[in-house]
Amino acid sequence: MSRPALPWTHLLLAIAVVAVWGTNFVVIRIGLDHLPPLTFAALRFTFALLPAALFVKRPDVPWRNLAAYGVLIGVGQFGLLFIAMRNDISPGLASLVIQMQVFFTVGLAMRLRGEAVRGYQIVALVLAGAGLAWLMLHAGSESTPLGLGLVLLAALSWAGGNTVTRAAGPVNMLGYVVWASLFSAPPLFALAFMMESWPAIREGVVRADAVTWIVVAWQSVGNTLFGYGAWAWLLARHPAATISPLALLVPVFGMGASAWWLGESLAGWKLAAAALVLSGLALNLLWPLREARETG
Repeated sequence: MSRPALPWTHLLLAIAVVAVWGTNFVVIRIGLDHLPPLTFAALRFTFALLPAALFVKRPDVPWRNLAAYGVLIGVGQFGLLFIAMRNDISPGLASLVIQMQVFFTVGLAMRLRGEAVRGYQIVALVLAGAGLAWLMLHAGSESTPLGLGLVLLAALSWAGGNTVTRAAGPVNMLGYVVWASLFSAPPLFALAFMMESWPAIREGVVRADAVTWIVVAWQSVGNTLFGYGAWAWLLARHPAATISPLALLVPVFGMGASAWWLGESLAGWKLAAAALVLSGLALNLLWPLREARETG
């Protein structure tokens, strides 16, 4: 039996979500012009938590699970990503490289849960790895080795967060992300005080203009509350096989927005690297969906 077509309003909502997630890398770059990276990340999760926690129910999961997710995503993913994007990698490249979290997630599942590697996963990893290697050879002024390394560590932290979420079982992801932010903001503020110092934090907040605070709000409300909330709403109404492939558009929006808004180049080497990475991501995502359709 064929699945019903995705209503055009739902399709537009899904595209809006991935557009927000993709263009968010440009938004991050704008915010970093005034705010130190760890301070910026701490504010992001503070406003993702409050006032939403007053209206969104805490999911029925252990506190330790929320804490693990909050630290991995807050400090590990976004803390490292913001540090890298301040001076060491362009937004477009960051939006592409961090998608390696897909393969780190698979690797962690194999390591921790004993899941067997599949042939298509090996091919997908080779394609994405080739794209990453090509990128490292040609990135030049758009990324430093430190920047690439930090974003790969951020991707690994994201994969760790995915593993923690999987252990939590079916949850309301909006509530999960909101309440996990309780464990993201405090360590980020502590690290900001230790690594960025109070004078730098104060100067960043004082220098912040209306655009900067709009950026912080966009991080918290647009990227977190709208993004996760709308995505969870779509997944509750449509098969994952219909919605999940649209996430492949995130780095497309990321690279396109960075080229349009910030003038980041779309050189041939970058497009070739992106094609290889996206081919690996697409194979890893779409192959099991194809198998499911054939057996279903």
